Amino acid sequence: MSENGFSPYLLSFGQFDNVGDAMQRVLGGETENENPSSPEVLETENSQGVHWDDTFLPDMNKHHFSSMPRWEFDDMYRHDPNFKPTTCARSLRNPEDPEYKSALISDILLFIQRGDLHMSEWKRLHHFNNPFGFMGHNYTFVKQAVDTIPKPQNSRLLLVPKSAKDGCIRCAVIGTGGILNGSRLGKEIDSHDYVFRVNAAITAGHEEDVGNKTSVYVHTSHSIITSLMMHKKRGFRKVPHDEGIKYVLIPEHPRDYNFLQYLMKNTKIPSGHYRGRSPRSYYGGHFNESIYYVLHPDFLRYVRNRFLMSRSLRTKRWWWFRPTNGAFTLFLAMHTCDIVRAYGFSTADYKNYPNYYYDSKHTRMTFFSNHDYKLEMKTWKKLHDSKMIWLYQGKTDDIG
Repeated sequence: MSENGFSPYLLSFGQFDNVGDAMQRVLGGETENENPSSPEVLETENSQGVHWDDTFLPDMNKHHFSSMPRWEFDDMYRHDPNFKPTTCARSLRNPEDPEYKSALISDILLFIQRGDLHMSEWKRLHHFNNPFGFMGHNYTFVKQAVDTIPKPQNSRLLLVPKSAKDGCIRCAVIGTGGILNGSRLGKEIDSHDYVFRVNAAITAGHEEDVGNKTSVYVHTSHSIITSLMMHKKRGFRKVPHDEGIKYVLIPEHPRDYNFLQYLMKNTKIPSGHYRGRSPRSYYGGHFNESIYYVLHPDFLRYVRNRFLMSRSLRTKRWWWFRPTNGAFTLFLAMHTCDIVRAYGFSTADYKNYPNYYYDSKHTRMTFFSNHDYKLEMKTWKKLHDSKMIWLYQGKTDDIG
């Protein structure tokens, strides 16, 4: 299987049928790759009802591993207890493609919220580096932030439109790629039930190419702050705030939990990253707790493990790599929508286009070292060819 294949990244789980069983053994001291430093003695109860007395929590440090560590529960994830199957007959969430079907977990828990981060969860997730877990993080610091996230009024991010007689949710996911420059796809994009945008979601002056509708805006604390700062002259003075919009945070770094805590408290950040800043100011006065979601580390790890397992994870700087914000956004759409069309994502002929669709002249595409862009390009093409999604591949593309 090629590195961009859909086959699940499965380890040998032996007798373990669930996260709780695996963790009982792991936290009992039978793990591989544990840091040999003195462990902390803890007492907790896991979500399966098993009580662990005097179990050990080894000190985890990403620099102690020469490549990404593998655990017996690495490919186990929390499932959404409120999951409701789609009624759309041709949904990508009911795939016919056997390879994609073997990798898909349609009921995976997408979001983390208040009450989710008890000590047994921490013991499991602290084995994974951010954003896939909490390796090296402080439990109290992260828990305080997570416990500010209110439970959403509706467990579903998106509802089936009343106009959808077939029960299908149709979504467009808009990247910032220069392939959209001059595309004139704005009306087509806005015709979807829901439109996902990410990072510097600039629409003013580019409506003809990218539309102006935004239903879901996905970001990190870093991307929302830097996008507004760097692209102010391009007209990006506030993030999208359409009626009914949902905001989704990718918690990629401890600073995101710091940002999150004071966003929910509606106060200035007193210390650490972004000290003195008011997180709500970046939402242009349109922030509402009920429309804010935070992606669960399990979902982020699942995307990496099953769809975007890069060779970079075999190197000493394995912890530096993660999928792009656009990649997480596309997979979020694929788990909340039935029909997905992707626009503005990089393709093999990326050299023919400017870096971003809002660039006024041709600029070379920037490849940041913490992302595997070529792997993502291959994955988008594979998803398109297997008819899981439709990918815009340029003006000569068959849109029919």
